[in-house]
Amino acid sequence: MFEVIIALAITTVIIIAMVSLATNTIRNTSFSRDKTLATRYVQEAIEWSRGQRDSNWDSFYLNAGVLNYCLTDLDFSQPGNCLPGSEIPTTNFKREVKFTPIDSESVDTKVTVYWEDTQGYHEVISVTSLTNWRTLF
Repeated sequence: MFEVIIALAITTVIIIAMVSLATNTIRNTSFSRDKTLATRYVQEAIEWSRGQRDSNWDSFYLNAGVLNYCLTDLDFSQPGNCLPGSEIPTTNFKREVKFTPIDSESVDTKVTVYWEDTQGYHEVISVTSLTNWRTLF
């Protein structure tokens, strides 16, 4: 009888360890997926900003003067920080861009994508400097 109890205890410990390992693996996989998607959304916003700069520097510089935008869609339609319900469509990510005009030919651009899950608050940030390269040459 004593051997059966010991065997059950060992089996229980092994099962608990396997379940804990599987849970951590799933949690880490979900976080890695979300971080990869967030990085993609950050890069998408940086590339969009470059496109705006390249298509019309004056218009881009004027929009950059507003300083902050919530980029649920890639446009200048939502000035200010993201509000509740301002996620990128069909995701739980929020994307904000902050422009800092340096001078009339240069704007620093900081894109932040953030989300919350069962592990807490997470964010991915990228900063780049955009210049009116056409006037530099």
